[in-house]
Amino acid sequence: MGEVLLHHDRVRPEWIDYNGHLSEPYYVLVFGDATTALMDAVGLDPAYRESTGASLYTVEAHVRYLREVGPDAELTVTTSVLAVGAKKVRLWHELYVGDELVATEELLCLHVADGRAAPFPEAVAERLGAHLTPLPEHAGRAIA
Repeated sequence: MGEVLLHHDRVRPEWIDYNGHLSEPYYVLVFGDATTALMDAVGLDPAYRESTGASLYTVEAHVRYLREVGPDAELTVTTSVLAVGAKKVRLWHELYVGDELVATEELLCLHVADGRAAPFPEAVAERLGAHLTPLPEHAGRAIA
């Protein structure tokens, strides 16, 4: 099993909706920040993006909202890699409050350079491979 990355955040007052809990777009914001943390860890960091013009683009996402999250909650996102191809990577995020799993997100992302899907640099592909984990039970599911 590969290394799982951690990302931490805290629910801010402006993220709370009219129902008194974390609003939907902020789950995705926190997951997006976790994706950026993964990018930094594998060499797709700001310097890489600046020097190459290449980056990771999300082309598909599936979010499961499992539990309400209240104001000021401390958030932890675990990030792992489910698959790596020449030009694409499939990611899995789990969002926790304490020990409770409150949401998951599965992403399909493409490495894009000059407006087209492009192969990952070899070193980046190797680093992504270091985070490979087995498929979780809910990965790849459609809305029922």
